[in-house]
Amino acid sequence: EKMNSTMSEEPDALSVVNQLRDLAADPLNRRAIVQDQGCLPGLILFLDHPSPPVVHSALLALRYLAECRANREKMKSELGMMLSLQNVIQKTTTPGETKLLASEVYDILQSSNMSDMDNVNEMNYRRRKAQFFLGSTNKRAKTVVLHIDGLDDSSRRNLCEEALLKIKGVISFTFQMAVQRCVVRIRSDLKAEALATAIASTKVMKAQQVVKSESGEEMLVPFQDTPVEVEQNTDLPEYLPEDESPTKEQDKAVSRVGSHPEGAASWLSTAANFLSRSFYW
Repeated sequence: EKMNSTMSEEPDALSVVNQLRDLAADPLNRRAIVQDQGCLPGLILFLDHPSPPVVHSALLALRYLAECRANREKMKSELGMMLSLQNVIQKTTTPGETKLLASEVYDILQSSNMSDMDNVNEMNYRRRKAQFFLGSTNKRAKTVVLHIDGLDDSSRRNLCEEALLKIKGVISFTFQMAVQRCVVRIRSDLKAEALATAIASTKVMKAQQVVKSESGEEMLVPFQDTPVEVEQNTDLPEYLPEDESPTKEQDKAVSRVGSHPEGAASWLSTAANFLSRSFYW
């Protein structure tokens, strides 16, 4: 009887991978997760999971872990990592957002040994790799830069995150708090107005689009005031944004709230135990 109660409390794959993703979202946990014996191999195995939300969530966790430069070499050389990422990208049944996310992780790790190059070259290199690797899929994503009035502290940032997470077609986003900006990667069939509608729904922030004029100057373009119907994102786990922008480093000084490395460490061992048991089907 005792055995049964233990079995029913066993966490499922999605809740474990979501926990890892949430831990990886905190920069203070990223080194520990990659150093842990069981977590990285477990996340790689999750990339082959039959459930699309599990795969997407595992990719988000890896995307966060790859934000930490010191993790990249170890991640890249981990058995099965690059191969599993390629499989996700090449599998015809993989959803579009997931393919794009997998290619993003692949490119970051692939260029990990180029640390002596400056950011601009590295970004161009990644982009070329992505185009070669993704082929037509890459054309299905676009980048929208938003200037957000009222984006001036971490609670506003959280509101903004929540609003963007609800939109189907958002792939990833990066905040540049110092300049009140958010760089959003979206599927090309999603209208940028939908982002503005979602941000306006917070009632305390308003978004304008940053565009470049022909002479290369940046201009702010207000969105139309007519709200756009936003399709809610139901089939994928939330996307949490990366905390380190490749273009601007100003907001690095903004400290993150609620980091509990001790709690993370104890949870990691639980996750690792689960991973080591659950993959021997």
